[in-house]
Amino acid sequence: MQINQELIVNIEKLSNLGLGIAKHEGLVIFVGNACPGDELKIKITKINKNYATAKIEEIISPSPHRVKPFCAMQNVCGACQLQFIDYNYQLLLKKQIVEDAMRTIGNLDIEIPQPIASPQIKEYRHKIQYPVSQTKVSKRLVAGYYKPATHEIVNIKHCPIQPKICDEIVEFIKAKATDYNISGYNEKTHSGDLRHIVMRISADNNKCLLTFVLNSTKASEKLTSFAKCVYDKFEDVIGVCANFNINHNNVILGKQSQCLCGQDFIEEKILDKTFKIGPNTFFQINPKSAENIFSYVREYIKNNFKNPVVLDAYAGVTSFGICVSDVCKTVVSVEENPESVKLAAEIIKNNRIDNIEIHNQDAAEFFSEEMRKFDAIILDPPRKGCTKESLDEAVKLCSNKIIYVSCNPATLARDLKYLKEEKGCRIESIQPFDMFCHTYHIENVAIISI
Repeated sequence: MQINQELIVNIEKLSNLGLGIAKHEGLVIFVGNACPGDELKIKITKINKNYATAKIEEIISPSPHRVKPFCAMQNVCGACQLQFIDYNYQLLLKKQIVEDAMRTIGNLDIEIPQPIASPQIKEYRHKIQYPVSQTKVSKRLVAGYYKPATHEIVNIKHCPIQPKICDEIVEFIKAKATDYNISGYNEKTHSGDLRHIVMRISADNNKCLLTFVLNSTKASEKLTSFAKCVYDKFEDVIGVCANFNINHNNVILGKQSQCLCGQDFIEEKILDKTFKIGPNTFFQINPKSAENIFSYVREYIKNNFKNPVVLDAYAGVTSFGICVSDVCKTVVSVEENPESVKLAAEIIKNNRIDNIEIHNQDAAEFFSEEMRKFDAIILDPPRKGCTKESLDEAVKLCSNKIIYVSCNPATLARDLKYLKEEKGCRIESIQPFDMFCHTYHIENVAIISI
């Protein structure tokens, strides 16, 4: 096999990163925008020791599950890798991704049910993070998602997976920025004003919180005036904030934010509870699907415990703790982000909840210091999963069940393997939820018996 060699292959399955998998003379070939069941002519683009990558030259015989993407930019934008596959089959493929991870990484033989579908598959994404740059000649702003495996921005004018108001706001920002001498960011030279446009839109009332991520330590007068211009233009923009990030890295948000006009939060409703979400606050991008997950966890606790004491770790704004509080004796919430903790306290007060105890602390640190036993522990860590030390402490503090919520099947499988083989836990069930439609990502809730 050699670079630029053309081959006829059949796509057998999907990888955990959403790439089609074919084989030629025993070598695995990863192919982008390929669907199981496709017969393709491909061209080899890269060869490694154990695998090769290729691009499609021709679809000889399409999979019966191929459909026309509803977004014209799907093939060049990196946001919706699976939009050319019919939605029901996407769910099956995601089920298989979870099964593969549990078997190959977790060494687990456990039945995985069909993922719970997202209630919406269009306009479901209620958090938008667009990188910003500008053209060399006209100096007009460019904003959108990156092309796959690059830092080249696809200039998005219409994105059907997010609320329509987002398109209008972004187009207005791009058109008016030059009037205020606002420049786009150049990551090679680390110059320019505006690094990212971040929007959080409430699924409950459609109000929008807009955040400009700036390559500076303070908001200039021109930026403040520009923020006021956008705020005055759109009735649904309830506030405009500045976030400051001068770091030379790919982290989107800096630690400090400032409200420039309006208010610095939106409200979202989940299971009849009202949440506040600020510019630096983590909250699920698909509120309707998130509600399915919160409901699932709440019902499990309600049906399996009587008046339990529950620990909500990696709590964010204590979303899980708040949603399960009415079926618990006490909820103890642990979160290291001070802004999230401050908002959580306000949310708890506004919802008139009196049985939640909040700790602004790193979860691993809290685990090592805590002496109480908990009937159930809810773990909702970032994509990298939990450390072995955190899992050790969680097992020590838990008298019955760990409810592990994960957005990464690979790290979930790794952590479940450790809990089973090293700590003697039993993996009771794993339920996938489709939070990120048309992508290879899949959320899971695992129930673990101590």
